[in-house]
Amino acid sequence: VQLQASGGGLVQAGGSLRLSCAASGLTFSRYDMAWFRQAPGKEREFVMSISRSGGSTAYADSVKGRFTISRDNAKSTMYLQMKELTLEDTAVYYCAASPRVIGGGYYPTDYDYWGRGTLVTVSS
Repeated sequence: VQLQASGGGLVQAGGSLRLSCAASGLTFSRYDMAWFRQAPGKEREFVMSISRSGGSTAYADSVKGRFTISRDNAKSTMYLQMKELTLEDTAVYYCAASPRVIGGGYYPTDYDYWGRGTLVTVSS
């Protein structure tokens, strides 16, 4: 299983960015997916998750109304559309996959597979 996150970069505060997570080696439509992030010196934290069909999503309060998660099962790819970025959004963003998330899927231990991460840097 491989998860390849991409789309990170440097963006000004208030700007937008779209991350992608391309999956291979698994039947993508059978996996619940999520984005986590980790800022320097901080623990990895939940950002958003999406069910295998895409019909159910969850989000952290910190990104409510600003981030949108989606997936294209035909392309085995998940996306994270981010807007109104703030300095606090600066982090390495990781995508994660699980064949079946128990509970809300808010913890890193809920997921079996991880990508390497893509760095998002928001500047003032």
